[in-house]
Amino acid sequence: MQLHDMKRPIKVSVVMPVYNEAESVEAIIERVLHHENPRIYELIIIDDGSSDDSATRICAYKSQDSRIKFFKQPLNKGKGAAIRCGFTQVSGDIIIIQDADLEYDPAEYAALLKPIYEDRADVVFGSRFLGSKEHRVLFFWH
Repeated sequence: MQLHDMKRPIKVSVVMPVYNEAESVEAIIERVLHHENPRIYELIIIDDGSSDDSATRICAYKSQDSRIKFFKQPLNKGKGAAIRCGFTQVSGDIIIIQDADLEYDPAEYAALLKPIYEDRADVVFGSRFLGSKEHRVLFFWH
């Protein structure tokens, strides 16, 4: 089923792997949850075995917003494992992966999702190297 065929609002889920991000995790949670275009349906945070105060800071926010789902992996298994864990918890229609280090800005979500909303793409990858201009990968093997 295409997104334009859906009769209900599109639910955007954000999966955020966290590893020792105590200094930035509160700021990025705030930006993600207070972003309105699109409004975030759920924020799934996976602490990947942090040894700093990340989990305590995340739990403080979790008690303030029911959209936050928090999972803590006891050992660091890497970003990929944290993302896979988050994917098993998603209940939205579209998934955004958001790093907790403030490198990516939630203000860019609308531009990132535009090709999906317009049924021109099934997946969109952002790049810090290619800039903000949209372009298409032409060949499957890319």
